[in-house]
Amino acid sequence: MKERKQFATGLFINPNNWNSKQQLVKPPEPDSDYINNQLSLIKTKINRAFLMLQFQEISFTVIDIYSLYKGEKSTRDYSVIEYFERYLNKLKKLINIDIKLTTWKKFEYVKKHVQSFIKWQYKSSDYPLKDLKLQFLSDFEFYLKTEKHIGQITINKIIQRFRKPIKITVAEGYLDRDPFMLHKSKSVRTEVVFLSPEELQKFEEYEISQPRLQFIQDLFIFSCYTGLPYNELMHLEQKHIVKGFDGNLWIQMKREKTSKELSIPLLPKAEVILNRYDGEVFVFPRISNQRYNSYLKEIAAIVGIEKKLTTHMARKTFASTVLLYNDAPMEIVSKLLGHSSMKVTQDSYGKIVEKKISEEMSRLKGR
Repeated sequence: MKERKQFATGLFINPNNWNSKQQLVKPPEPDSDYINNQLSLIKTKINRAFLMLQFQEISFTVIDIYSLYKGEKSTRDYSVIEYFERYLNKLKKLINIDIKLTTWKKFEYVKKHVQSFIKWQYKSSDYPLKDLKLQFLSDFEFYLKTEKHIGQITINKIIQRFRKPIKITVAEGYLDRDPFMLHKSKSVRTEVVFLSPEELQKFEEYEISQPRLQFIQDLFIFSCYTGLPYNELMHLEQKHIVKGFDGNLWIQMKREKTSKELSIPLLPKAEVILNRYDGEVFVFPRISNQRYNSYLKEIAAIVGIEKKLTTHMARKTFASTVLLYNDAPMEIVSKLLGHSSMKVTQDSYGKIVEKKISEEMSRLKGR
């Protein structure tokens, strides 16, 4: 193998009393016989560990030999949940450094699903890591659909997160190869639901008398013209409103989900709403996402909009009706939404562009 692993024996001698050729301690070193016996014992244990791994007829490294000699758990003896917990513990130390607490919780959520699946499928609390095969993932997906009644989009996310620590086991030499290498996520076609220009105008112009619903109307319209998701909307502070290079007001803040910087110019309709609120720290009063969505349902019924209004629909309306329908390039849309990559934007809103092109072609044909 031609690999080396250095470690300390805990035995100390005078360097002048060491016979490097014979790898033994020589007189006049005190306790030379005892030290030589200890070195012989260490050598015997290492040879025994080597033979044990060789007997198993599996590929192994010098690290595996050392781990077995030290009496530590062999990498090949790890179980799925046991390793997942080890991965979570490492990940936890990166909270507020490389990741957010919410990201860690998502992985913990996945671990719980895997744990419950193993108990359901194998009537066991854990499953050997070395026994993982593609069928495990197929059975896991079936379990999530039939027992947990989870949708395909969420299942794809769960499997994606489950595969991450499994890939790390390969990188660390715990598995020879990724057992899920041939897995392909089932594609899901989702339609982006947003307010049309006519519906948005109807929502904006409807005069609502109840103050609590007026506030929700303002929040929703503000998001329709800024694209701010609920979390950033609730954390929008006065300090995030700055005068830009062009002399106009901009929102400048970091998006928590992707850690990407958001730089959004304030359109006139968003600025009108902003001027109605002057919170000392946060621009808008606090309201839970659940209550916000509940009030939106009331407004939809009052205004006469049949679509299911949600806080996230405002963001989709900003991308579609406000930007793409007004010929904003996809790169600009991606930047303003704070997406992690252009692919995310294209996958979500590519159909909107196609629809816009189709409408333009029909209009030209009509001419």
